[in-house]
Amino acid sequence: MREYGLKKEPGCSSNEVNVIVLEFLVGDKTHPLSQKIYAKLDEIPARLKSVGYVSNKSQRMQLIEEEEEDMKEKALNLHSERLAMTFGLIGGTPSQPICIVKNLRVCWDCRSIAKILSKLYD
Repeated sequence: MREYGLKKEPGCSSNEVNVIVLEFLVGDKTHPLSQKIYAKLDEIPARLKSVGYVSNKSQRMQLIEEEEEDMKEKALNLHSERLAMTFGLIGGTPSQPICIVKNLRVCWDCRSIAKILSKLYD
């Protein structure tokens, strides 16, 4: 791809909350509510661990050495679909469905977390 000057489209996730569609990129901090999103995102791992969830870091993660498990955890936490899910939790009303649209595939860890968060946050 480099040889031909081609670039891969970045992974993004869209979420509609209160008739507004928002798009998130990995590690995105451009949203006006990014401080609230990241504050909520920081509390989610504790809730997941309280129900026995362990992150699936088995998928190959580029640029992260095998011994850097903490970095893998942090990288997974910045996926665009997690940001979109978190925004849905803070921006929507309780029990409101959260619908996320991805332009690429969803990793297994984010897929598993979506199922668990659905139960944890109703």
